[in-house]
Amino acid sequence: MANLELYGTAGCPYTSEMRESLEWRGSNFVEYDVETDREALGRMLALCNGQRTVPVLVENGEVISIGWQGRGCVVGPSAQNK
Repeated sequence: MANLELYGTAGCPYTSEMRESLEWRGSNFVEYDVETDREALGRMLALCNGQRTVPVLVENGEVISIGWQGRGCVVGPSAQNK
């Protein structure tokens, strides 16, 4: 079974849509809010070469999706200071 990680924010509607899709498909995943979890933000930035669009879906350590259906939210630099 794949190891899925979802990086997003509580306020991003596209993160919510991706989460709902994963849940509907019965996928097991771990979700990280990069606005409140500084370590998760650092991992996401490293995986995505510094890009700040969420949601980001990672499977077995590889980014498989940035954004949801061509849309996403941008995480500001202030999130790193939390």
